[in-house]
Amino acid sequence: MYCGIDEAGRGSVMGPLVVASVSAESDEDLIRIGVKDSKKLSPARREAMYSEITECAEWRISVASAEEIDSLRKEMSLNEIELRMFCKVVPPGVSGIIADCPDVNEESFTSRFRSALGSDAEFTVKHKADDTYPVVSAASIIAKVTRDRMMEDIRGELGETGSGYPSDRVTMNFIENWIVKNKSAPPHVRCSWEPVRAMLSKRSNTKLDDW
Repeated sequence: MYCGIDEAGRGSVMGPLVVASVSAESDEDLIRIGVKDSKKLSPARREAMYSEITECAEWRISVASAEEIDSLRKEMSLNEIELRMFCKVVPPGVSGIIADCPDVNEESFTSRFRSALGSDAEFTVKHKADDTYPVVSAASIIAKVTRDRMMEDIRGELGETGSGYPSDRVTMNFIENWIVKNKSAPPHVRCSWEPVRAMLSKRSNTKLDDW
């Protein structure tokens, strides 16, 4: 059995980082489902595929909240946080691990991943693996749907927050307006991210060194 690993929410300024793995003996069922990079699927199609994937394959997730990420960022890089999460979702006994590489250096991340996991499995850690390997595509769908559902819960709590990504003006306007009004960041926001640090520095007495 081998597993594929991917994440959702790495670059977001709001909401969780979700890492997922999907394990299978072969790609046959996943190819039949038609899995592909989750970014290339509509939300409705991702939801439908999520149900099919979880019925035919083993899967695992690891979630880091914005608060947890901020805390860990005081000690380590985002790549190291993600590496820990990758290790958490690998099931025991797999003979092969295929992952979408979060680091610019594939060889370095592969070496650190192998060392951290202490496994003699075959490692394939590549950029855009979610667009190449069906088992990683399936993991990207699990991660994306899980994060989307959690963001929906956050919108239910706080109102319209947008997608949570810094490229989304709805998200950034929501955060800025909240900081102006409350002199603190809203819940579920990564205060260690530079755009939020800048807003806090400008709008409140919060010091950058606090994050």
